[in-house]
Amino acid sequence: MRARYHEVARAAIVGPVLDVAWTWGSTAAERAQAFPCDRHLADPDDVLHRAVDVAAPPAVVFRWLCQLRVAPYSYDWIDNLGRQSPRMLTPGADALAVGQRVMALFDLVEFELGRHLTLRTRRRDGIFGDVAVTYQVVPRADGTARLVVKLVARYPRTPVLGSLVAWLLPWGDLVMMRKQLLTLKALAEGAA
Repeated sequence: MRARYHEVARAAIVGPVLDVAWTWGSTAAERAQAFPCDRHLADPDDVLHRAVDVAAPPAVVFRWLCQLRVAPYSYDWIDNLGRQSPRMLTPGADALAVGQRVMALFDLVEFELGRHLTLRTRRRDGIFGDVAVTYQVVPRADGTARLVVKLVARYPRTPVLGSLVAWLLPWGDLVMMRKQLLTLKALAEGAA
């Protein structure tokens, strides 16, 4: 079985409070579920979960999720060359097809309309290694939704780079994806 970089990192720095870098917003039940990204990257070095409640119908949340084809919706000055991610829906962004580019770094490898987008890094030997991620819209009984994300990563095999990325990815992704999910939440709720 592949060595788990995250177990080393957690043993060194993580207690229940700091575990947030791996589990932000998610529940134990959500973390126990299988996600489509699991089919696209088996035996990962690390697994990250993020989740947020969205007071909007699942169809609205999914439509905003499709906007990731257009822009990253996190810190635009870092990952969108300073351009603001659109605050209105882009016509045609929801016309999904496997192989489409998403957020510049990813390809759409699987999707289910209204339910999930699953992405994988375009360059699997890059600085972040090989990453697959599923953004899943979960309907709630009250007509709102929960946006749950699972990211699986296989770090670069170079020991120094792999160890560095293993330390940085959970925290960097927490900062960027937290902003992304909260932005998508606000836009979906505003649209609803």
